[in-house]
Amino acid sequence: MSRSALARSAGVDRSTIAQLLSGDDVRLPNAHLAAECAAALGVSADWLFGLSERPEPAAEVLSANFRIATAWRTPADEQIIAWHQEAAGHKIRHVPASLPDILKTEATLGWEYSAFLDKTPEQALLTMRETVDWLRAPGSDYEICVPIDMVRSLARGDGYWRGLDRDKRAAQIDFMAERCERLYPSLRLYLYDSRKVFSAPITVFGRLLAVVYVGQFYLVYRESRQVQALTEHFDTLVRESEVEARNAASIIRGFLDEPGAGAEGGGQA
Repeated sequence: MSRSALARSAGVDRSTIAQLLSGDDVRLPNAHLAAECAAALGVSADWLFGLSERPEPAAEVLSANFRIATAWRTPADEQIIAWHQEAAGHKIRHVPASLPDILKTEATLGWEYSAFLDKTPEQALLTMRETVDWLRAPGSDYEICVPIDMVRSLARGDGYWRGLDRDKRAAQIDFMAERCERLYPSLRLYLYDSRKVFSAPITVFGRLLAVVYVGQFYLVYRESRQVQALTEHFDTLVRESEVEARNAASIIRGFLDEPGAGAEGGGQA
């Protein structure tokens, strides 16, 4: 933009713009003129004054650092796949809504995702396999925190897991324990007591971004301080966990021996 065009857009004389841009006699504009120049140039007033390294207006900075993405609550969601691909080589921290899909059997995935019209259990299974392949690649690092009572509820067949029959639940327990053993230390599962610490479903993709699952949407954060805050929250879950990753498999198998475990859990799936 020429000086004359900027002057016209800001509603001042060209000489005023020339004085502002003069390297010999620096003159700072008043707030009104700064706002008019910023609007004309499509930048922020803070950037004009050298107070920010980001030239975008505040609304655009906010849009870049935070947005809402549609959530289908299925691992076959293309957005989830894209985030994993973007975070290749970075540590991923995950708190699932129930159990992590990469630790579920085909029967459990079929039971859980059969109610979803937009994504099929077959699609969920395919994506789960792709994630497991990613975990087997050199350098992969995946930490998962799950409420300990979610796994106990699975063993008993109550709460969220009511309706999944006993044999499938027992197979799910064995499968989860076996996969924790086989994929350790690339995958580390921690069990925390949700009465002591609480977490909404979140995933932190290295230092790049963090997402919070709220049901129909993901809240997506990319600003470094926001990502760091959610990383610290996850690390608190790890520190406060009742079961460490190296012991997770044996503890999970032991839930089947607890009183009330092995019941039918409300009927056949």
